[in-house]
Amino acid sequence: VQLQASGGGLVQAGGSLRLSCAASGRTRSSYAMGWFRRAPGKEREFVAAISWSGHITIYANSVKGRFTISRDNAKNTLYLQMNSLKPEDTAVYYCAATPSTDYTPPSGGREYDYWGQGTQVTVSS
Repeated sequence: VQLQASGGGLVQAGGSLRLSCAASGRTRSSYAMGWFRRAPGKEREFVAAISWSGHITIYANSVKGRFTISRDNAKNTLYLQMNSLKPEDTAVYYCAATPSTDYTPPSGGREYDYWGQGTQVTVSS
C-alpha cells in the first residue's frame, strides 16, 4: 500500500485545515488507518486513528474535540479535519495504515506497516 498525504499549510491560530491521505496499491484489503505527527525536536506522537469501517475512532487527548478523523473507502482516502488549531499543533503530519479487521485501531506507531511521506502544518500565533 502506498500512501500520499496532502493538505498541509500555514494557518493562523484558531483556523482550520483538512488533511487528506490517498491510498493506492493493495487497497482491497482491510486496513486500520491513523494520523501521527512529529514536531521539531520532539518524538513522533499519535494523533488519531480509525477502524476499517470507520465506526471506531480514537484520538489523542491533545486533539480531542478539535480534530475529526474520517475515511471514504470508495475513494481510498483518509481525512483529518483540524479545527481550532493551536501553535502547538505545528508539526509534520503522517498518515499510516495497517492490515486489520474491524476492531479498535492501534495508537502505537510501531503497529503500522505503511506510512505516507508527511505534510507540513504550521500554525502561527
